[in-house]
Amino acid sequence: MLEPPLPDPGCALFFDFDGTLTDIAPQPDAVVVDDAVRGLLSHLAARLRGAVAVVSGRPVADLERLLHPLRLPLAGVHGAERRGHDGYLRRIAVGDLAPARAVVEALVREHPGLLLEVKPGALSLHYRQAPALEDLCLRTMAQAQQRVDGMTLMRGKMVVELKPRRAGKGHAVRAFLDERPFRLRRPWFFGDDVTDEAAFEAVQALGGVAVKVGDGDTLAAHRLPDPAALQRWLRHAADALARPEARALVR
Repeated sequence: MLEPPLPDPGCALFFDFDGTLTDIAPQPDAVVVDDAVRGLLSHLAARLRGAVAVVSGRPVADLERLLHPLRLPLAGVHGAERRGHDGYLRRIAVGDLAPARAVVEALVREHPGLLLEVKPGALSLHYRQAPALEDLCLRTMAQAQQRVDGMTLMRGKMVVELKPRRAGKGHAVRAFLDERPFRLRRPWFFGDDVTDEAAFEAVQALGGVAVKVGDGDTLAAHRLPDPAALQRWLRHAADALARPEARALVR
């Protein structure tokens, strides 16, 4: 599988967060964002006239906090909420998740190694600290799904999530591409997890570039070995877009 080429001034860059821009942490709130990453994203956004966004399973509020003071367009909870360049936060409406949450909370009380993350319109059950409970977590989340309408289950790295059926990273990318400053640009998507495959499929169907970060089967045509390699690519990309010939193309 090929390493990604360097971007051109007509592209739009979309990034997953955990496992892509940063290493995965044992707990979601333990993630560390390198200042260099914020700086590189800021430089790329300036070179691409704002056409850089983060599309993550994390809530938008988490992404804002972790990326501060950098402010980018963001899609959170796999697209269940999305803040465009205009600053307006859009959310997919969901029903009351309390019945589903009660089912999962009962399991978490029995097994302290599990972590329930309550997000806007979604529930995530993390079992990274208790991998032997994977099957039990899957069965419990399937029971929780039966308590609510319009929701679906999605698996990630040591996590299973209950999210709105209409939410997906591919849908989020397409929604961004209908708006300025992403409109009429060639999309690139960088992600590490099975939750990113829908975005890979979407951007490649539009003639864009999909980049898998890390190991595993994927639809993406390009690959980088880890977040450190992506950071090196970001530096090279920022340098390439800063060259006079590249700047001349976006004037």
